[in-house]
Amino acid sequence: MDGRYLTMSEKSEVLIIGAGVVGCAIARELAKYKIDTMLLEKENDVCSGVSKGNSGVLHTGLYYKKGSLKAKLCVEGRLMFPELAKQLEVPFNLCGKYVIARTDEELKDLEDLKAVGEGNGVKGLAIISGKEMKKREPNIDALYALHSPVAGIFPPYLFTIALAENALNNGVKIHVNTEVKAIKQENNGYKVTTNQGVFYTGTIVNSAGLYADKISAMIGLDNYKQYPCRGEYLILDKNCHNLINSMIYPVPPKVAGVLGVHLTPTLDGNVLIGPSAEFISEREDTRTTKEKVQQLIEGAKDLLPSIPLREIIYGFSSVRNKITPPEEKTSRDFIIQEDAENFINLVGMESPGLTSSPAIAKLVVQMIKRKVDLKEKSDFDPERKRTVPFSEASRSEQAALIKGDADYGEIVCRCEHVSKREVVDALNNPFLSRTISAVKYRTRAGMGRCHGGFCLPRIVEILKEEYGLLPEEIKLKNVHSPLFVGETKSLKESKKNE
Repeated sequence: MDGRYLTMSEKSEVLIIGAGVVGCAIARELAKYKIDTMLLEKENDVCSGVSKGNSGVLHTGLYYKKGSLKAKLCVEGRLMFPELAKQLEVPFNLCGKYVIARTDEELKDLEDLKAVGEGNGVKGLAIISGKEMKKREPNIDALYALHSPVAGIFPPYLFTIALAENALNNGVKIHVNTEVKAIKQENNGYKVTTNQGVFYTGTIVNSAGLYADKISAMIGLDNYKQYPCRGEYLILDKNCHNLINSMIYPVPPKVAGVLGVHLTPTLDGNVLIGPSAEFISEREDTRTTKEKVQQLIEGAKDLLPSIPLREIIYGFSSVRNKITPPEEKTSRDFIIQEDAENFINLVGMESPGLTSSPAIAKLVVQMIKRKVDLKEKSDFDPERKRTVPFSEASRSEQAALIKGDADYGEIVCRCEHVSKREVVDALNNPFLSRTISAVKYRTRAGMGRCHGGFCLPRIVEILKEEYGLLPEEIKLKNVHSPLFVGETKSLKESKKNE
């Protein structure tokens, strides 16, 4: 459901604020029960924040203190993920991960990480020699390496979208373009005022990510402080897919919650370099900077000296919501607690929040169960069918698709082989998000080597032809990111002559 079309106040038993991966996982988990659940998102699509801008890694639990929520939920979430990904038809690969030691002194760090991981219940950890590492990863030089075989990679945006769509199909109401402006306790519940209307609910789950502290402060809980931390990435072209087989990490630097610049293969063949870590003052400051790009390049060369820097095709950044001040050396734990009557706060949901999200959802639902008699639905459908991308279909399957619909025969994105039919289907998403990003994160159109140089004009044409959007109405991401800022002189003159 689209918040733009809200015409009156609505009521729910549970209201979730924030449609990132954690909020969407909670919505799907609640969809299993006979309870009216609503999810609000201030942007015009789900997965519009940090949930889409990260390494897309399934962590195993090497870095988190035993007994902490991060350790417990990371391990549980990773174990839950394969079955959940199967139900939602989200692709993933348990490619494994190596933390490499390049000096004898760093061997002790690997031993410490191994002990932490084993204390958290991580299976299969082993320290191998540099010679053995060379056999497995020919392009990597190391004296030793800690191998975690059950770490994995997956597309975080597809996972979050799939969670939201499955929740929606099972009865959860989802309103995008709906920004919370005020919250007031009223009649044993809450009155939530938004830019689209008023919502009434018995229980609030604050999963607002970067803005969780702001939401909490709306009911007087203003004791939380978040420290925005920007992480920048570089992307290598797909012809670099043979550089590494698994994720390659350095020994973590002595900075709380920072794992260092690492190399991550993707399911689509690219390799990610990053992230950097820079504390910033503005939460929405997603610039890329010359200084951090150079830092990423140096970090990548430390791990893989022969890395082909000429194959860098793009850079991007995302802002993490840390609750650990930059001067502290130990990362603070997740905050998941009921801070007021039927008001559950989730604050500091940084890494491993993505991996932990299914387990976080179960924990939150257990907290709600203490207050509400939740009864399971008999008709909950855990499955969400994924349309196989045209590029993954066989030649005969592609021919059959084109015969049935000629729009499959028109390739809009040459880099990623995305057809017009797939672009139109992406724009017909259930949240009615008709932006360039809505297409990008559902089809990969614009993620290739030219990064939209070929497909962007055609997507703009489709938005004009199929949906009647004027150029000034077309957005890159949200209402604050117009794709066009004005007309050229020649266009103005041509209009006058018509």
